[in-house]
Amino acid sequence: MLVLSFKTISKAAFACRALAVISVKMSNPENYKEAKSIYEFTAKDLNGDVMSLEKYRGHVCIIVNVASQCGYTKNNYAELVELYNEYAESKGLRILAFPCNQFAAEESGDSAQICQFVQSKHVTFDVFDKINVNGNDAHPLWNYLKYKQGGTLGDFIKWNFTKFIIDKNGQPVERRGPSTSPKDLVKSLEKYW
Repeated sequence: MLVLSFKTISKAAFACRALAVISVKMSNPENYKEAKSIYEFTAKDLNGDVMSLEKYRGHVCIIVNVASQCGYTKNNYAELVELYNEYAESKGLRILAFPCNQFAAEESGDSAQICQFVQSKHVTFDVFDKINVNGNDAHPLWNYLKYKQGGTLGDFIKWNFTKFIIDKNGQPVERRGPSTSPKDLVKSLEKYW
């Protein structure tokens, strides 16, 4: 079992850029189907502070469910980091990573362990607290994403590294499965920059 001091956790959370916005008390829409954009939603950072997705207004975003022990982990993290490094400043790309343990328990760590893992992958995009993407306790943002961009053979998320492209107006405009390489998203992203 890994034990970290509060100071270590705080440094790790800062490195994960989870503290980029001052937290405020907010809640998600009561009915995700009535939401007009992702900007109406909130999510917890790795410290458990509630953050508004309003901070992404005007940016093209990739929202992705991630896991540290998945067969897709190595390639997806490497390419997401590469995309962010190449396009965050020049095009305003933002990546929102949501750890999820619903698929073969491939993200079993706590917030401190997740943060250490993403640091080892040189992640500088925003990583949020672990959530569920399917089921009765799915995060409302993910219910909204699935509602707006249904999947093949059902709207549910099938596995780790499902990717949603969000346009500058906060609208989910494309959905790609886990086997889609992040670098293969560039042609789609170019339509929205």
